[in-house]
Amino acid sequence: MTDFKAWEGFEGRIWKLEVNVRDFIQKNYTPYDGDSSFLEGPTDATDKLWGRLSELQKEERANGGVLDMETEKVATLTAYGPGYIDESMKDLEKVVGLQTDKPLKRAFMPFGGINMAVKACETNGYTPNPELQKIFTEYCRTHNQAVFDVYTPEMRAARSNKIITGLPDAYGRGRIVGDYRRVALYGIDFLIAEKQKDMVACGESSMRDSVIRAREEVAMQIKALKDMKVMAASYGYDISQPATNAHEAVQWLYFGYLAAIKTQNGAAMSVGRVSTFLDIYIKRDMDAGILTEQEAQELIDHFVMKLRMVKFARTPEYNQLFTGDPVWATLEVGGIGMDGRSMVTKTDYRFLRTLENMGPAPEPNLTILYSSALPENFKKYTSEISIRTSSVQYENDDVMKPIWGDDYSICCCVSATQTGKEMQFFGARANLAKCLLYAINGGVDAKTLKQVGPAYKPITSEYLDYDEVIEKYVAMMEWLAKLYVHTLNAIHYMHDN
Repeated sequence: MTDFKAWEGFEGRIWKLEVNVRDFIQKNYTPYDGDSSFLEGPTDATDKLWGRLSELQKEERANGGVLDMETEKVATLTAYGPGYIDESMKDLEKVVGLQTDKPLKRAFMPFGGINMAVKACETNGYTPNPELQKIFTEYCRTHNQAVFDVYTPEMRAARSNKIITGLPDAYGRGRIVGDYRRVALYGIDFLIAEKQKDMVACGESSMRDSVIRAREEVAMQIKALKDMKVMAASYGYDISQPATNAHEAVQWLYFGYLAAIKTQNGAAMSVGRVSTFLDIYIKRDMDAGILTEQEAQELIDHFVMKLRMVKFARTPEYNQLFTGDPVWATLEVGGIGMDGRSMVTKTDYRFLRTLENMGPAPEPNLTILYSSALPENFKKYTSEISIRTSSVQYENDDVMKPIWGDDYSICCCVSATQTGKEMQFFGARANLAKCLLYAINGGVDAKTLKQVGPAYKPITSEYLDYDEVIEKYVAMMEWLAKLYVHTLNAIHYMHDN
């Protein structure tokens, strides 16, 4: 059984035998049912850093919504050296790490689709290096090209005539919530060792398609974990071993999330359920007298500050579809455990306190996992914060817990998955109003006059008969539903590929 010195004072056995963050949490967290009177305001460092970041955000808005964009370098885990909110104040940052080399600078991420990456730059007044476009057109097949290679003429027609819209065929896969807590609890070397065990156990009998694919993916995971160590080392941190204190726990966890947003630009890059986990480290340090409440709040403030800075290069069409420039860096607090204990800790309060210390913000998407069984003091505080900031959403924990247990996270804005164990397939939109017109017009698009749907006999009578319309509409919806599923299957297969 592995037993690191960093785990001194932690209870439990199963999580030491296998990667099992939930077991660690259940064996070590301390529920809190008190009020919010213990909370602290922002430190001078927080005020200075947030003040500078607020200035940069104002510049970003004045510049049309984009402050800066990369045009010369492709985003990878190790593409950039260290970056800070302000080089002159970098010693004030308790949690470090940027997506690129500058704050609010948007990375060039062409692996989802070179055309979208180039368009995102050009519509915001930037011109990417032509050599990048040549490489990702002539030498490197992107996800977008791969999808279009397998699209059928029917799929292409549905897409171009907009009866199916919002297809995720030109950017990275979203709705993934990695278990970034593992980086803090186990360290990268332990996780690599576990992946190497997976490699040994995979493919000893036969090399079928599924086995070959699994071995390839495990090899990529091991490489990514090694690159994460390089990335963290550029900031002066060695994340090969488990976090030894609260500061390292927050930083290690953030490095895990940072690795995700450096390499994936999918819609909805959620943070997950981290408050109860981090509280275990914070409480241990406080009990040892090496951390104050003010210092604990500062750690959470600086972590959230980084989450407020997450940006991706998007096209105008994407921003119109999703109303603005969302990231959906969803982070959950609250909830009730399977054993009936409240999972509310002091750090759940600390995350909500960031909305007072640094003001309201849409990101991270702070989400209360609500249950009538939550402590009354917590329900009161969440209500007060909701009224004052309008920056909190609520999800029904009593509905989701029986299905996903007590260690689920919210993908995007509403959907639950078991943290680090499941992923969702991002969907699209079927235009049912247009589908109704197809039913009436025999599958012909009213705007383009092209035959897109099945060439059913159109309705030509002067007046529409309800029964006749419904019969044709149901048939046309069946066609559309089948095409929708097949199209998304092609997209997600190519994401995996």
